[in-house]
Amino acid sequence: MPKKSESYEEVLSKLESIVHTMENTPMALQDSLKAYEDGVKLCNKLYTILNEAESKVKILNENIEEDFKE
Repeated sequence: MPKKSESYEEVLSKLESIVHTMENTPMALQDSLKAYEDGVKLCNKLYTILNEAESKVKILNENIEEDFKE
């Protein structure tokens, strides 16, 4: 069964949790590196989600502009 894609808010919440943990919890270097890596992956997911949303908005705006021209 395919994995349900996570919402922007879910991914952001995970990233915030990692940041909070890194800021407030003493961590071994290896654990810090793993948390950092996980955070970078989440940032990339957020970037992808935002880019997809921006593309949809651009398409919608282009369609609206075409409707007004007609």
